[in-house]
Order: sequence, then structure tokens, then C-alpha cells
Amino acid sequence: MERGLLWLPLLVLFFWLAWSGKKEYDKVQAYQAWAEQFDKSKYDIYSVLGKKGDLITIGIPTNQGIKEQKTFSLQNLSQLNLLVKNQVVDVDNLPEKGEATLQFSLKENQTIDVPFTDINIASQWLKYLKKLII
Repeated sequence: MERGLLWLPLLVLFFWLAWSGKKEYDKVQAYQAWAEQFDKSKYDIYSVLGKKGDLITIGIPTNQGIKEQKTFSLQNLSQLNLLVKNQVVDVDNLPEKGEATLQFSLKENQTIDVPFTDINIASQWLKYLKKLII
């Protein structure tokens, strides 16, 4: 009886891990179906980003699909910044740690933030998009 009670927390942990893994797998599957329509796209646990032509579409990945999608044109972009800890950083001198955000400032005085878990991937997207704007 005591041995069974000792193994019970491990059994609960196993089922929780399996449930979490299935949920994340469903998110990735929904992203892959969504990303097929774009020329270039990225998946992150915080957000998804897709580019087709001069249109950028962002959203939040869920296991039911991509939610809160916003689409805007690169033609309407007035400024593009890379933020780490809410501070604009130089792409050539990146910090080693922190969560990055690509900040799109549109001509209509609207800003759209796209969070990234990896600073290097965010800086690569910044460089890629700046090449398209110029």
C-alpha cells in the first residue's frame, strides 16, 4: 500500500507531461498548416509570424489554430526596432540573455510587438525585413 502511494505522484506527473506534450504537438501542427500560405514564417511559443509578398501576418499559436491575427503591409511601416527588456538594442552588439521583441511602428501611429524567445532569431528577422524595406 505504501509503495503504491509513493508511485502515485510519479504517475500523475507522467500523465501531466503526456497531456502537455500533446497540447504543444497540436500547436505545432496548427502552425504548420497555417504557415503553408507564406513565403517565410516563424514559430515561437509566444507568437507566429508570416510574410507573403509585402504583407506581414502575426498571431498567437494555440492548439486550435492561430488566434488574434493581425496583418499589415511593409509599405505602412515607419520604423522597425529590436527590443530586449523594453530597450532598443543594436543588432551588431546583442545581449546574451533576455527575451526579444520586434517592434513594428506603423505610419498610423500604431505599434505592433512580436515577442521572440531567442534574440539571435529576432535579429535575423530584423535584418531580413530591413533588407525588404530599403
